[in-house]
Amino acid sequence: MTAPWKPTRREILAVGTAALLTGCTPDSPVPPVPTPAMTAAGRVPLPPDLLLGLSTSAYQIEGSVSADGRGPSIWDTFCNRKGVIVDASSGATACDHYQRWSEDLDLMASLGIQSYRFSVAWTRVLPEGRGAVNQRGLDFYKRLVEGLLDRNISPLVTLYHWDLPQALQDLGGWQVRDSASWFADYASVVFEELVGVRRWLTINEPRVVVHNGHLNGQHAPGIADERAAGRVLHHLSLAHGRAVQAFRSSSASGVIGPCHVLSPCYPADDSPSAVSAAALEDAELNTLYLDPVLKGEYPELTEKLPPRVQRSIESAQRNGDLRIISEPVDLVGINYYTPVVINGRGERQKYFPLTPIDWPMYPGGLTECLLRIHREYGAPLIAVTENGVGGRADEALDDSFRTRFLRDHLLALKTAVDDGARLESYNAWSLMDNFEWAQGYSQRWGLVNVDFKTQHRKPKASARWYADVLGRRSVPLQG
Repeated sequence: MTAPWKPTRREILAVGTAALLTGCTPDSPVPPVPTPAMTAAGRVPLPPDLLLGLSTSAYQIEGSVSADGRGPSIWDTFCNRKGVIVDASSGATACDHYQRWSEDLDLMASLGIQSYRFSVAWTRVLPEGRGAVNQRGLDFYKRLVEGLLDRNISPLVTLYHWDLPQALQDLGGWQVRDSASWFADYASVVFEELVGVRRWLTINEPRVVVHNGHLNGQHAPGIADERAAGRVLHHLSLAHGRAVQAFRSSSASGVIGPCHVLSPCYPADDSPSAVSAAALEDAELNTLYLDPVLKGEYPELTEKLPPRVQRSIESAQRNGDLRIISEPVDLVGINYYTPVVINGRGERQKYFPLTPIDWPMYPGGLTECLLRIHREYGAPLIAVTENGVGGRADEALDDSFRTRFLRDHLLALKTAVDDGARLESYNAWSLMDNFEWAQGYSQRWGLVNVDFKTQHRKPKASARWYADVLGRRSVPLQG
């Protein structure tokens, strides 16, 4: 058995540079991360207790935005603004999953998946964000959970995936401190009602909520204000902590934790300026969100953030907040897509091959993220809650680039497990093509193709490949 691969920065950049120099594309990617063991059939066995599944989110697939008492969310409002969605679309219909949920569960079962990560739409449960509960909305998720359990698929429920009730945004949204209490109250309702769920995530990718929603205005609610971003960052962390407290006080059982998107940051060269720039980028993208929740402190490098962001974080804090924010969790959800390489001027560099939508691709970054959460933060359990690759709207059903992406990242995951990381599940993004936020329907991320005119679902080559991995509990090195 060979030792687990631990690439140096120089090796990482050499791999990426070589890929670019040889014209490497998603159709000829960087070779898979080496793994310690392989069967004679050329397959790498996966851990026997690792749940393999797929992920979605409510606004991206459900549609039926006015059905059964659902209230408007900030994404309903945002999509009505001119010029903010690439193709001027919305999630009003999306994949019509609200009506077709049973068909979609049958599709999942046919693929043999063991885990399904989905989110609850806050506005279906509490149309105004607080106050009266909408039983019809809750009943949808009850049916969904029961359907999953009947098919031996373990639900992994995300409480918040970016769709804040518009009524709460009108009261200040995540910028106001009350938002943490609103979220905890909503979470308490869901904990008590969704009987049978034993795996919970609080808030999906707070970094994206902060950066895209409140710093650059590219996502709902479309705010571009450094001071707002700092307040939102702190209040999201506080909301997470209060939701964990609510979980402990509820009758629900199982595990709960945060869900963060991580981007490993590498200096472009050995210069002190590049090393410093990469450390600052890491603080802004990763530790600024991880440290308060998992260590009960903000990272020291936050003092180098834009002054207004730093001041607004500090002004939002109260005595005792970090104790609440760092309530002990049972697992940490990790979304991983892409690495970052920074030069001495703080500029991002292209060292890795690119996906069809021009995102840098490096499977070894997943290994690094998982081992970091295991070693630096001591996470008791880790779930890979999103990992996938986007294609263009004209993507073929023979999506071999996606099959290779999944293969290489599953091998990278196996390397992390062999080196000590405790993984409970891997949930690829995404079950099916859907509404991709500001990109509308101009991108395709699903293992299952959706014809948005007919709502017909058709598994792609990657879905058939993934079904084979699920059935044989191993990853083929070829094909």
